[in-house]
Amino acid sequence: MPAVTVEDVRHVALLARLGLTEQQVRGLTRDLNTILEHMDLLAKVETSGVAEASGANDAGMRLRADRGPPIPLGEPPDSFGPEMRDGFFIVPRLSTHEDPA
Repeated sequence: MPAVTVEDVRHVALLARLGLTEQQVRGLTRDLNTILEHMDLLAKVETSGVAEASGANDAGMRLRADRGPPIPLGEPPDSFGPEMRDGFFIVPRLSTHEDPA
């Protein structure tokens, strides 16, 4: 029996207010079960004796150097928005972030 059922996908889609077609529901069900099967396979991999990944320290991750020329835009950046300052787009403040008083 699959770990994720069509009913599970329909339920989550309803909660998220997603309008999914039956084809999309079946596709998502298949995709989610494929992901979970892959995770089950990874869980069976013998990892004893393998050092844990320590992640980045306070210095952060080492970044690679940028290489190659910059890719030119088809239009100038100021054509994408009404206002720019110091190379950044100025956008209106969201009403959800306004002080109600």
